[in-house]
Amino acid sequence: MAKKRIRIDMQDQSGGSYNLKLEGNITREKVLKIFEMLDLMNIEENDQTVQAPNSVGSKIWHVVDKFFPMGKFTSTNILEKFEDEFNEPVKLSVISTYLSRFSSKGRVNRTRTGREWTYQTIKISQRHP
Repeated sequence: MAKKRIRIDMQDQSGGSYNLKLEGNITREKVLKIFEMLDLMNIEENDQTVQAPNSVGSKIWHVVDKFFPMGKFTSTNILEKFEDEFNEPVKLSVISTYLSRFSSKGRVNRTRTGREWTYQTIKISQRHP
């Protein structure tokens, strides 16, 4: 089995550069601890002027990114959060279509679980030697 490697390069607003390299037995818990450490250091994204999503696809991605950054979810979960977040109706078939597109573009993993599809975002790239 190939050794897993993850590399995280970040820069804070004052110009400080941070390079993290993880190798070996990398688990979800270890990655979450790294992100907690970065949060404690107050490293934030450079883009402080975040615009509100304006298309249906960008609104759906906003819901996925905000409420399900690491966990698994279904199209019904997205429907509920979408209507709560934007206070507007959307059809379940529209959400399913966009999630299928996100899957084909490599933004989410899609797995058949019984009679429904389960999704999970793809955030961390792993390179194998």
